[in-house]
Amino acid sequence: MAGENKLGISVLWKTEDWLAVWLGFLIIILILGGLTVTLPKFKWTTDGEFAQLAEGKAPEVTAFALQATQKGETGVATSAALLQTALAGKDRKAVGDAAKALADAAKAAKDKDIKKKGGAIAKLLGDNAGALLPKVFAAANLTGSLILLVGLLAVASLGIVLLGRNIGSFLVGFPAVFVLAWLAQFIAGNFTINDYGIEYVLWCLFLGLIVSNVLGLPQWMRPAVQTEYYIKTGLVILGAGILFGEIVQAGMYAIVQALLVITVVWYFTFWLCKKLDIDDEFSAMLSSAVSICGVSAAIATSGAVRGDPKKLSYVTSVVLICAVPMMVLQPIIAKMTGMPDLVAGAWMGGTLDTSGSVVAAGALVSETAMKIGVIVKMGQNVFIGFAAFFLAVWWAYKESAHLPGGQKPSAMEIWDRFPKFVLGFMAASVLFSFFLPGDMVNATKSTLSGLRTWWFALAFTCIGLETRFSELASLGGGKPALAFVIGQGVNIIWTLVLAYLIFGGALFPPPPM
Repeated sequence: MAGENKLGISVLWKTEDWLAVWLGFLIIILILGGLTVTLPKFKWTTDGEFAQLAEGKAPEVTAFALQATQKGETGVATSAALLQTALAGKDRKAVGDAAKALADAAKAAKDKDIKKKGGAIAKLLGDNAGALLPKVFAAANLTGSLILLVGLLAVASLGIVLLGRNIGSFLVGFPAVFVLAWLAQFIAGNFTINDYGIEYVLWCLFLGLIVSNVLGLPQWMRPAVQTEYYIKTGLVILGAGILFGEIVQAGMYAIVQALLVITVVWYFTFWLCKKLDIDDEFSAMLSSAVSICGVSAAIATSGAVRGDPKKLSYVTSVVLICAVPMMVLQPIIAKMTGMPDLVAGAWMGGTLDTSGSVVAAGALVSETAMKIGVIVKMGQNVFIGFAAFFLAVWWAYKESAHLPGGQKPSAMEIWDRFPKFVLGFMAASVLFSFFLPGDMVNATKSTLSGLRTWWFALAFTCIGLETRFSELASLGGGKPALAFVIGQGVNIIWTLVLAYLIFGGALFPPPPM
């Protein structure tokens, strides 16, 4: 048995896994207790982009005004007509004001379709009318960014001190990591980039890779490159957003699909890795990344098998790079083939590796596809904890088989191997699903989601910072990447078949969405 037993009770504050649990819950408790956090805003739309958006939406607004008139919603029809005039005048501020008036009128509408459609049109045009680039660099937004930097640094530093790491060096390097994560979210906040669904995680990785492979990672910055520390804390906060009640909206459909995808794809990918002579540790991380939910699953698996950090960086880099073409091509394929919205959503939710990419890709098909995709993705996320537990048990038995006498591992050894931050993830999910009032969950959802994004942004930036292409090329000679691509190909096909069988009405009536 390893390090945890030697530390005794101090394991609770001297290991990264446990500290991620306490720090994650510290943040959750502070937000539940009423702490107000003003997160930086990154959305910006150029005048040219807004003009193009306005021109494209004008016919829809005209048709909507007519529809509102026919349904007797005179207040909405009047506001829609004013929005038409503002769009024709190409005055960005006037469009924003008219969109706000339409939003207010839509709220008062009696017809549900008019209320929903009017609200959506008003939000899209209103949000983008006000998304001016100078606002991102305004004093208030930059001050909020600075305050957030200090807050994140304070929380992260607490853990660094308890872990016995060099706090002075960490304090020097952390602001640089934060700035890169800030720049990545700024780039991702652009209207066109956001419309294509190119998420902040990819820009974090990209900027980190530029620094590490082109400029070279400075020595003073290295102590702040703490990938697993950041992502484990973010995963604990992620648990607050995995609500069982929302998953049940699709009945057991999402759970059934998730189980069948994880089981078949995991074992196929692991079998393929062994055929390519990839070691067990690497194989387990690749298999979990393909079959469950990408980077989060790879991190949990790495903890269970005590994986090599370089191999984990390899897996996460491959996951993020492969996500880009999938995110672009899958909605196109769904539309070209006339795929039902429920099937398209279930397909993308079961194959794309982050909730953000599922939202972006699903929205390109329809709102229904986006909703079912997110529910299916959450259904897969639920299995992170279970997968980590089973892998910890399996790995403990696997390693004990090589010991003299083949002694079976004790329960304590299995516990020692289990990634403790997963307990925090599961506890947060249970707390927010069953014990907190719905109003409190809804009131804190946005802030916790934003803070989780920041911890993930720091982590993905660090993945790029510690990834060097020369080192990746030397790991397995390209075989792990080949295994991942083939495994993902099987995942795409198998999940599509299941989506048709489960959500397409072949085996069960389609769920009402």
